[in-house]
Amino acid sequence: MAVPGGPMAGAPQRSFDQLDRVAVVGICSGKGGVGKSTTTTNLAAALASRGHKVGVLDADIWGFSIPRMFGLRGQRPEPFEDRIAPLERDGVKVISIGFFLEREEESVVWRGPMLHKAIEQFLGDVHWGDIEYLLIDLPPGTGDISISLVTFVPEMGAVVVTTPQPVAQKVAERAGNMFTEKARLKVLGVVENMSGDVFGHGGGQELADTFGVPLLASVPLDPALRQASDEGTPFVWAQPDHPISQQFLSAADHLARFRPRRRLQISPR
Repeated sequence: MAVPGGPMAGAPQRSFDQLDRVAVVGICSGKGGVGKSTTTTNLAAALASRGHKVGVLDADIWGFSIPRMFGLRGQRPEPFEDRIAPLERDGVKVISIGFFLEREEESVVWRGPMLHKAIEQFLGDVHWGDIEYLLIDLPPGTGDISISLVTFVPEMGAVVVTTPQPVAQKVAERAGNMFTEKARLKVLGVVENMSGDVFGHGGGQELADTFGVPLLASVPLDPALRQASDEGTPFVWAQPDHPISQQFLSAADHLARFRPRRRLQISPR
Protein backbone atom coordinates (compact mmCIF):
# COMPACT_ATOMS: atom_id res chain seq x y z
CA MET A 1 0.00 0.00 0.00
CA ALA A 2 0.97 3.61 -0.35
CA VAL A 3 1.86 3.96 3.31
CA PRO A 4 4.98 6.16 3.49
CA GLY A 5 7.93 3.79 3.49
CA GLY A 6 5.64 0.79 3.21
CA PRO A 7 6.15 -2.26 1.00
CA MET A 8 3.95 -0.92 -1.80
CA ALA A 9 5.08 2.68 -1.79
CA GLY A 10 5.85 3.81 -5.31
CA ALA A 11 4.27 0.74 -6.91
CA PRO A 12 3.59 1.29 -10.62
CA GLN A 13 0.11 1.70 -12.01
CA ARG A 14 -1.08 -1.58 -13.51
CA SER A 15 -4.21 -2.99 -15.10
CA PHE A 16 -6.75 -5.08 -13.25
CA ASP A 17 -6.65 -8.02 -15.65
CA GLN A 18 -6.20 -10.49 -12.78
CA LEU A 19 -9.71 -9.60 -11.62
CA ASP A 20 -11.34 -9.92 -15.01
CA ARG A 21 -14.59 -11.90 -14.60
CA VAL A 22 -14.31 -11.86 -10.81
CA ALA A 23 -17.66 -10.99 -9.22
CA VAL A 24 -17.02 -7.82 -7.21
CA VAL A 25 -19.58 -6.95 -4.52
CA GLY A 26 -19.47 -3.83 -2.37
CA ILE A 27 -21.02 -4.03 1.11
CA CYS A 28 -22.35 -0.53 1.73
CA SER A 29 -24.53 1.64 3.92
CA GLY A 30 -25.02 5.29 4.68
CA LYS A 31 -24.22 5.05 8.40
CA GLY A 32 -21.41 3.59 10.44
CA GLY A 33 -22.02 0.96 13.08
CA VAL A 34 -24.77 -0.91 11.23
CA GLY A 35 -22.71 -4.08 10.74
CA LYS A 36 -21.11 -3.80 7.30
CA SER A 37 -17.89 -5.49 8.42
CA THR A 38 -19.76 -8.26 10.23
CA THR A 39 -21.83 -8.80 7.09
CA THR A 40 -18.77 -8.78 4.83
CA THR A 41 -16.90 -11.24 7.05
CA ASN A 42 -19.74 -13.71 7.32
CA LEU A 43 -20.77 -13.52 3.66
CA ALA A 44 -17.14 -14.26 2.72
CA ALA A 45 -17.00 -17.14 5.19
CA ALA A 46 -20.31 -18.46 3.85
CA LEU A 47 -19.13 -18.32 0.23
CA ALA A 48 -15.92 -20.13 1.23
CA SER A 49 -17.96 -22.75 3.11
CA ARG A 50 -19.84 -23.38 -0.12
CA GLY A 51 -16.54 -24.11 -1.85
CA HIS A 52 -16.02 -20.77 -3.60
CA LYS A 53 -12.69 -18.92 -3.81
CA VAL A 54 -13.12 -15.59 -2.07
CA GLY A 55 -11.19 -12.39 -1.44
CA VAL A 56 -12.04 -9.59 1.00
CA LEU A 57 -10.87 -6.03 0.42
CA ASP A 58 -11.19 -3.80 3.47
CA ALA A 59 -11.83 -0.40 1.90
CA ASP A 60 -12.81 1.28 5.16
CA ILE A 61 -9.47 3.06 5.41
CA TRP A 62 -10.35 5.06 8.53
CA GLY A 63 -12.47 2.51 10.38
CA PHE A 64 -10.96 -0.82 9.35
CA SER A 65 -11.98 -3.85 11.39
CA ILE A 66 -11.61 -6.77 8.98
CA PRO A 67 -8.16 -7.81 10.37
CA ARG A 68 -9.66 -8.27 13.84
CA MET A 69 -12.75 -10.11 12.58
CA PHE A 70 -10.65 -12.64 10.65
CA GLY A 71 -8.17 -13.08 13.52
CA LEU A 72 -5.32 -11.58 11.48
CA ARG A 73 -4.32 -8.60 13.65
CA GLY A 74 -0.61 -7.88 13.81
CA GLN A 75 0.27 -9.91 10.73
CA ARG A 76 2.02 -8.48 7.68
CA PRO A 77 1.63 -9.35 3.98
CA GLU A 78 4.69 -10.63 2.11
CA PRO A 79 5.87 -9.77 -1.41
CA PHE A 80 4.75 -12.14 -4.16
CA GLU A 81 6.75 -11.66 -7.37
CA ASP A 82 6.09 -7.97 -8.14
CA ARG A 83 2.89 -7.79 -6.10
CA ILE A 84 1.84 -8.25 -2.47
CA ALA A 85 0.33 -11.51 -1.29
CA PRO A 86 -2.84 -10.99 0.74
CA LEU A 87 -3.13 -12.70 4.08
CA GLU A 88 -5.32 -15.79 4.19
CA ARG A 89 -7.68 -17.37 6.70
CA ASP A 90 -9.14 -20.77 5.87
CA GLY A 91 -9.08 -20.08 2.15
CA VAL A 92 -10.33 -16.46 2.28
CA LYS A 93 -7.76 -13.94 1.02
CA VAL A 94 -7.79 -10.65 2.93
CA ILE A 95 -6.16 -7.24 2.46
CA SER A 96 -6.55 -4.17 4.68
CA ILE A 97 -4.70 -0.96 5.41
CA GLY A 98 -4.54 -2.31 8.96
CA PHE A 99 -1.88 -4.81 7.87
CA PHE A 100 0.48 -1.96 6.99
CA LEU A 101 0.23 0.10 10.19
CA GLU A 102 2.37 -0.26 13.27
CA ARG A 103 -0.56 -0.21 15.68
CA GLU A 104 -4.23 -1.14 15.31
CA GLU A 105 -5.27 2.18 16.87
CA GLU A 106 -3.06 4.24 14.54
CA SER A 107 -5.14 6.78 12.61
CA VAL A 108 -4.99 7.17 8.82
CA VAL A 109 -5.33 10.83 7.81
CA TRP A 110 -5.62 10.80 4.03
CA ARG A 111 -7.49 12.97 1.54
CA GLY A 112 -9.06 12.13 -1.81
CA PRO A 113 -6.01 11.52 -4.05
CA MET A 114 -4.32 9.19 -1.55
CA LEU A 115 -7.55 7.29 -0.97
CA HIS A 116 -8.01 6.89 -4.73
CA LYS A 117 -4.45 5.56 -5.07
CA ALA A 118 -4.89 3.20 -2.14
CA ILE A 119 -7.99 1.61 -3.70
CA GLU A 120 -6.19 1.34 -7.05
CA GLN A 121 -3.32 -0.51 -5.38
CA PHE A 122 -5.65 -2.76 -3.40
CA LEU A 123 -7.17 -3.87 -6.70
CA GLY A 124 -4.10 -3.94 -8.92
CA ASP A 125 -1.04 -4.54 -6.74
CA VAL A 126 -2.36 -7.35 -4.58
CA HIS A 127 -1.97 -10.89 -5.92
CA TRP A 128 -5.57 -12.06 -5.73
CA GLY A 129 -4.91 -15.26 -7.65
CA ASP A 130 -7.85 -17.30 -8.88
CA ILE A 131 -10.61 -15.89 -6.68
CA GLU A 132 -14.19 -16.01 -7.94
CA TYR A 133 -15.64 -13.35 -5.63
CA LEU A 134 -14.19 -10.17 -4.17
CA LEU A 135 -16.22 -8.65 -1.34
CA ILE A 136 -15.40 -5.03 -0.53
CA ASP A 137 -16.15 -3.65 2.93
CA LEU A 138 -16.94 -0.01 2.14
CA PRO A 139 -16.79 2.94 4.53
CA PRO A 140 -20.09 4.59 5.42
CA GLY A 141 -21.61 7.08 3.03
CA THR A 142 -20.92 8.01 -0.57
CA GLY A 143 -17.51 9.69 -0.38
CA ASP A 144 -14.19 9.45 -2.19
CA ILE A 145 -13.61 5.72 -1.72
CA SER A 146 -17.00 4.67 -3.03
CA ILE A 147 -16.66 7.05 -5.98
CA SER A 148 -13.23 5.63 -6.83
CA LEU A 149 -14.50 2.07 -6.69
CA VAL A 150 -17.44 2.61 -9.01
CA THR A 151 -15.00 4.32 -11.38
CA PHE A 152 -12.56 1.40 -11.30
CA VAL A 153 -15.18 -1.34 -11.47
CA PRO A 154 -17.57 -0.87 -14.40
CA GLU A 155 -19.86 -3.62 -13.16
CA MET A 156 -20.00 -4.10 -9.43
CA GLY A 157 -22.87 -5.40 -7.36
CA ALA A 158 -23.87 -3.96 -4.00
CA VAL A 159 -25.34 -5.35 -0.80
CA VAL A 160 -26.97 -2.60 1.27
CA VAL A 161 -26.81 -3.02 5.05
CA THR A 162 -29.25 -1.31 7.38
CA THR A 163 -30.72 -1.55 10.85
CA PRO A 164 -34.51 -1.59 11.24
CA GLN A 165 -35.08 2.04 12.25
CA PRO A 166 -36.49 4.39 9.57
CA VAL A 167 -33.62 6.86 10.05
CA ALA A 168 -31.02 4.17 9.28
CA GLN A 169 -33.13 2.81 6.44
CA LYS A 170 -33.33 6.19 4.69
CA VAL A 171 -29.60 6.84 5.04
CA ALA A 172 -28.85 3.37 3.68
CA GLU A 173 -31.19 4.07 0.77
CA ARG A 174 -29.02 7.04 -0.21
CA ALA A 175 -25.97 4.78 -0.38
CA GLY A 176 -27.84 2.30 -2.54
CA ASN A 177 -29.05 5.10 -4.79
CA MET A 178 -25.45 6.06 -5.50
CA PHE A 179 -24.96 2.65 -7.06
CA THR A 180 -28.24 2.49 -8.95
CA GLU A 181 -28.81 6.11 -10.01
CA LYS A 182 -25.33 7.61 -10.28
CA ALA A 183 -23.22 4.64 -11.33
CA ARG A 184 -25.87 2.44 -12.99
CA LEU A 185 -24.78 -0.54 -10.92
CA LYS A 186 -26.93 -3.26 -9.42
CA VAL A 187 -28.10 -3.65 -5.84
CA LEU A 188 -28.16 -7.41 -5.22
CA GLY A 189 -29.93 -7.47 -1.89
CA VAL A 190 -30.37 -6.00 1.58
CA VAL A 191 -29.19 -7.24 4.98
CA GLU A 192 -31.00 -6.03 8.10
CA ASN A 193 -28.82 -6.15 11.20
CA MET A 194 -29.84 -5.74 14.86
CA SER A 195 -33.37 -6.87 14.09
CA GLY A 196 -35.60 -7.47 17.11
CA ASP A 197 -37.22 -5.92 20.14
CA VAL A 198 -34.67 -3.18 20.86
CA PHE A 199 -34.43 -1.68 17.36
CA GLY A 200 -37.67 -3.05 15.90
CA HIS A 201 -37.89 -4.86 12.60
CA GLY A 202 -39.17 -4.42 9.06
CA GLY A 203 -36.92 -1.61 7.87
CA GLY A 204 -34.76 -4.02 5.92
CA GLN A 205 -37.75 -5.48 4.08
CA GLU A 206 -39.02 -1.99 3.25
CA LEU A 207 -35.62 -1.06 1.87
CA ALA A 208 -35.45 -4.28 -0.15
CA ASP A 209 -38.89 -3.52 -1.57
CA THR A 210 -37.73 -0.02 -2.51
CA PHE A 211 -34.90 -1.45 -4.60
CA GLY A 212 -36.92 -4.41 -5.83
CA VAL A 213 -34.39 -6.90 -4.44
CA PRO A 214 -34.55 -9.69 -1.85
CA LEU A 215 -33.98 -9.26 1.86
CA LEU A 216 -30.96 -11.56 2.12
CA ALA A 217 -30.87 -11.79 5.91
CA SER A 218 -32.55 -10.35 8.98
CA VAL A 219 -29.96 -10.77 11.72
CA PRO A 220 -31.03 -10.36 15.36
CA LEU A 221 -28.92 -8.96 18.15
CA ASP A 222 -27.01 -11.93 19.52
CA PRO A 223 -24.10 -11.76 21.98
CA ALA A 224 -22.55 -14.85 20.38
CA LEU A 225 -22.28 -13.04 17.04
CA ARG A 226 -20.54 -10.09 18.69
CA GLN A 227 -18.23 -12.40 20.61
CA ALA A 228 -17.20 -14.33 17.50
CA SER A 229 -16.32 -11.08 15.72
CA ASP A 230 -14.26 -9.83 18.67
CA GLU A 231 -12.44 -13.15 18.97
CA GLY A 232 -11.56 -13.24 15.27
CA THR A 233 -13.65 -16.10 13.94
CA PRO A 234 -16.51 -15.51 11.49
CA PHE A 235 -19.74 -16.66 13.11
CA VAL A 236 -20.57 -18.82 10.10
CA TRP A 237 -17.45 -20.87 10.87
CA ALA A 238 -17.83 -20.77 14.65
CA GLN A 239 -21.45 -21.96 14.68
CA PRO A 240 -22.35 -23.18 11.17
CA ASP A 241 -25.68 -24.71 12.24
CA HIS A 242 -26.95 -21.59 14.02
CA PRO A 243 -30.00 -19.89 12.41
CA ILE A 244 -27.95 -16.71 11.87
CA SER A 245 -25.28 -18.69 10.03
CA GLN A 246 -27.96 -20.35 7.93
CA GLN A 247 -29.19 -16.90 6.88
CA PHE A 248 -25.70 -15.87 5.79
CA LEU A 249 -25.28 -19.16 3.90
CA SER A 250 -28.57 -18.57 2.11
CA ALA A 251 -27.48 -15.01 1.29
CA ALA A 252 -24.19 -16.34 -0.08
CA ASP A 253 -26.08 -18.73 -2.35
CA HIS A 254 -27.94 -15.74 -3.77
CA LEU A 255 -24.73 -13.75 -4.31
CA ALA A 256 -23.11 -16.75 -6.00
CA ARG A 257 -25.47 -16.21 -8.95
CA PHE A 258 -24.02 -12.75 -9.66
CA ARG A 259 -21.64 -12.69 -12.62
CA PRO A 260 -19.97 -9.61 -14.16
CA ARG A 261 -19.92 -9.09 -17.90
CA ARG A 262 -17.25 -6.41 -18.30
CA ARG A 263 -13.63 -5.92 -17.38
CA LEU A 264 -12.30 -3.86 -14.51
CA GLN A 265 -10.36 -0.85 -15.66
CA ILE A 266 -7.99 1.86 -14.54
CA SER A 267 -9.84 5.15 -14.55
CA PRO A 268 -8.55 7.90 -16.86
CA ARG A 269 -6.16 10.39 -15.29
